[in-house]
Amino acid sequence: MRKIAHTHKVLVTLILLVAAFLIWNNINMKNTQTSNINNIEIVPIEHATMVLKWDGKIIYTDPVGGAEAFAGQPEPDLIFITDIHGDHFDIKTLEAVSKAKTLIIIPMALSDKFPNSVAGELLVIKNGQKTNQKTSQKVNLNGFTVEAIPMYNLPEKSDAYHVKGRGNGYVISDETKRVYISGDTADIPEMRALKNIDIAFVAMNLPFTMNADSAAAGVLAFKPKQVYPYHYRERDGFADVNKFKSLVNAGDPNIEVVLLNWYPK
Repeated sequence: MRKIAHTHKVLVTLILLVAAFLIWNNINMKNTQTSNINNIEIVPIEHATMVLKWDGKIIYTDPVGGAEAFAGQPEPDLIFITDIHGDHFDIKTLEAVSKAKTLIIIPMALSDKFPNSVAGELLVIKNGQKTNQKTSQKVNLNGFTVEAIPMYNLPEKSDAYHVKGRGNGYVISDETKRVYISGDTADIPEMRALKNIDIAFVAMNLPFTMNADSAAAGVLAFKPKQVYPYHYRERDGFADVNKFKSLVNAGDPNIEVVLLNWYPK
């Protein structure tokens, strides 16, 4: 009887250990999503900051949070910065993560704000500009084409958080796929006019960008294959990303909405 009790205790212990491992593994993997569209791995860091692992190349967007935010991540080949605000542009983080090989793509408004202490090469592009390896031999875009998309608030006002022409959204593409990073924008005509987007990252947080309803309406207009709500922290909580998902799914069930945890802390 004692032997049976001992065996039972061992089995219970093993089950608990396995369960603990599965829970730990789930917690540590929940922030990584491998896209089912040509296997782009997406690692949300926080808010507007992420790592894209794309065909062997590493892309950082709006890196903030210091070196510790990117612990364990590969060094970036490309860095995209969308705007001048501190949740998108942080010199100390750039000093920590950018390397000599890194190309940093920035809007015109940041062209005079980069100190020499940030390693890498700068590429300044403005709204509507498109560049690639063939048209710009002075920089190494690692086979990607980059187009700067306007990002701004509606209605347009001179004192808006984001005025037209200052910041960039981006469409990044190679020969097989196109990825849109919205930056801090409202449901603007330039976003609605996008074509053939495979993966979209769309911001939603009032009063800085737009609400879930407007974001869903914009997404339903340009119809990406897959969309990730990001940049959804508001002053008093978070935008309703579940509502966004429901609205998009109801409007077009062919658009896949993926919810990741952009705020792990």
